[in-house]
Amino acid sequence: MQCLSLLTAEPGPLAVKQIADMTGLTTGSATRLVDRLERDGYVVRSPDQQDRRRVLVTPVPERIARVTAVWGDLGQTWQALLDDHTEDELEVITRHMRRAHDLSHAQMRHLRSRPKPD
Repeated sequence: MQCLSLLTAEPGPLAVKQIADMTGLTTGSATRLVDRLERDGYVVRSPDQQDRRRVLVTPVPERIARVTAVWGDLGQTWQALLDDHTEDELEVITRHMRRAHDLSHAQMRHLRSRPKPD
């Protein structure tokens, strides 16, 4: 979902390396992710016209529309859940979510920097 969201938020197609950088995945993991999305019809790959070594990933609009519809329904449910909170409570929730996000990314960087076991 994160990858599809990134692909639809950007003004043009993305290279797998860009997807890896934006999601925090390794390039190998991002490639496998794109493989699955392509196999299921959510994206297409095409050669970069400026650099033939690169492959660009583009979302398939019809498939994205279906996903967006499902997430729209879920978004309304989440919104109803959040509507029950005061502004002060929402600030606490937002602060917590940002700190959890930052902590998880710091942990990922830490784990990637560790030597790999034999």
